[in-house]
Amino acid sequence: MEGSRNLPNVITIGRIVACPAIFFLALSPSVSARLAAFVLFVVAGLSDLWDGYLARKHGWITDVGKLLDPLADKLLLLSTFVPFYIISHREGEAGLIPWWGMLPMWVLIVIFGRELLITLFRQWATRQDVIIAAGTSGKYKAFLQNLFSGGLLLWYPVQEFAAARGLDNLPYRAFVQGHATWIGLTLVLALILTLYSMVDYFWSYRALLGFRD
Repeated sequence: MEGSRNLPNVITIGRIVACPAIFFLALSPSVSARLAAFVLFVVAGLSDLWDGYLARKHGWITDVGKLLDPLADKLLLLSTFVPFYIISHREGEAGLIPWWGMLPMWVLIVIFGRELLITLFRQWATRQDVIIAAGTSGKYKAFLQNLFSGGLLLWYPVQEFAAARGLDNLPYRAFVQGHATWIGLTLVLALILTLYSMVDYFWSYRALLGFRD
């Protein structure tokens, strides 16, 4: 039974181990490697849902898990957004992101700056004997970030495969248009929720900052 209790943590550790592989596979010029990065990312994302479900259903929530799960989420974010920045700046037109072109540095600053601020805020709150749990806005933010990352990880190998095969028919063009909209829109919404969730955390725990109603 003790082994089962640690199953969510084992799944989380597997997600952490997968992050470096996603990082380097995404940066590879190989179509098959980039497709593997997409598949591995999807598996990692689903594992996050699975370990959370198991922990809540069976009460297998541990202090180790509380530390590992947010770490895995941040590493997964790092293993996708950094390669996206590198690819969009080094590969010319083939690396451009729909709606965005080259990924702006300010996007990384917003994404990772928010994570750093909330992490520091949580650590400070813990020293005040206050535990800040993941909020609904933060979960939606992470969901949209994952939709964007998954979409773009698939975009690159599909574009490369189509270019190599000379695909240019109506179904493919319709797919490209829809997929491009997916990528561009999810990043816009993810950035909005990134900022909103940060404000939401600070507002929800404003008493810690000395503000009173």
